[in-house]
Amino acid sequence: MTATINALVVAVPAHDEAAALPSALDSIHRARHLTPLPPCTVVVAADACTDATAATAARHGADVVEVSHRMAGASRAAAVARALRICGTRPEETWITTTDADCRVPPDWLAHHLRHALQGWQCLLGTVRIAPHPSLSPSVRALHDAHYFAGRDGPGWAHPHVHGANLGIRADTYLRAGGFPAVPYGEDHAFVAALPPGTRVLRTDACPVTTSGRTAPRAPHGFGAFLRALGELAEDVEAEPSSS
Repeated sequence: MTATINALVVAVPAHDEAAALPSALDSIHRARHLTPLPPCTVVVAADACTDATAATAARHGADVVEVSHRMAGASRAAAVARALRICGTRPEETWITTTDADCRVPPDWLAHHLRHALQGWQCLLGTVRIAPHPSLSPSVRALHDAHYFAGRDGPGWAHPHVHGANLGIRADTYLRAGGFPAVPYGEDHAFVAALPPGTRVLRTDACPVTTSGRTAPRAPHGFGAFLRALGELAEDVEAEPSSS
């Protein structure tokens, strides 16, 4: 099964991410120009920002939609909606990718998504790797990796993870699923759970996105909160008296 893709969309939700956003957008722009690709629309949803996120996004070549949802699902959906209006292509010929403002995508990220979209996949669920961060201790990284890579059995690993930071979806499938829901957290998992029966979903570890290792979360139940919880677990384990 093959498909025709005439436009790419990159949607990035951001809440007070003026410091991290330039690196994220620079990585997206590099991915846009690695190989010839269809026209690509990049939209940042500046969500309830009190810093220069919107201006920073515009300065780094992104279209901007300003919203006041204070939740990643609603702002991710707003970025997708704006991008689809801008590109104006038929939904079945448009591929949506999403990442986060504190992430860096690899140079072949968009080409990777496009290749699988052209093969007829309707949704691509990718993986992440954690960037070094002063707040991320070796013990927390070790706990994360033990959990994250459990069951990995080689390069064809059909992983169990869902990340808004590395997700692709054909626009007609996205619309049939109802888009990203306006929930306080876990919008990526809720969205994937709502995909229509029979959707061709590819789970691949072939092109991971680098995400921030900060443990001070922007979202109350986001990835940073998960890392912070792992840090508390690591402290408890280290504090346990050893048996003799």
